[in-house]
Amino acid sequence: MDFERAWFWLEGFWISGTIRESMWVFPVIETLHVVTLAMTVGSIALLDFRLLGIGFDKRPVRHAAAEALPWTWRAFVATCLSGFLMFASAASYYVTIPAFRYKALCLLLAGINMLVLHFGSWRDLGAWNDDARIPVAAKTAAALSLLFWAGVVVFGRWTGFY
Repeated sequence: MDFERAWFWLEGFWISGTIRESMWVFPVIETLHVVTLAMTVGSIALLDFRLLGIGFDKRPVRHAAAEALPWTWRAFVATCLSGFLMFASAASYYVTIPAFRYKALCLLLAGINMLVLHFGSWRDLGAWNDDARIPVAAKTAAALSLLFWAGVVVFGRWTGFY
């Protein structure tokens, strides 16, 4: 099945039609999407700022992560679900919007960046957890994370104006 047919197939589900045709379902899902995205990006930013040494520098990284990441993952799952529902309502249209493509790219890059951090310098967290000197690789990952998530937010917002 080619992608174009897949988008139309996705739009054919009853839930997709309900979202597309209802006056209030899409706005409710969009509101949930924005709120959970703010929670996702906010909790990620807190940890990124800690890794960059901007605030929260008295707290061990492990403690900051233990408090932020459960919220991050819950909010991220809700964001993905609400985003998928909005996408399913008009998938063949959204894939034609450049801003949507850039948002998807930023989301992919944020995920790759997180994996690189997790399987890279995060593995040595015990060696630098309490240290004020965060490894350059972790700082770089944090800065890139902020950049990519800002891209997700900005391009996601632009998508809504098409």
